[in-house]
Amino acid sequence: MTHAFYVLASYAVAALVIFGLVIWTFADGRARRRELAELEAAGLRRRSAAAPSGKSTS
Repeated sequence: MTHAFYVLASYAVAALVIFGLVIWTFADGRARRRELAELEAAGLRRRSAAAPSGKSTS
């Protein structure tokens, strides 16, 4: 086996790991958006979406 084999193999493994992380991130993001939509459909709202009460926090 040559030096080039190890270099190419390490690049291939690194590319697979990065590709896997990208796919996992997109899939997890879709799952979180789906969960958020289900919670909002059930009547739960985010605090950031609440109407301002007119009180100043500063």
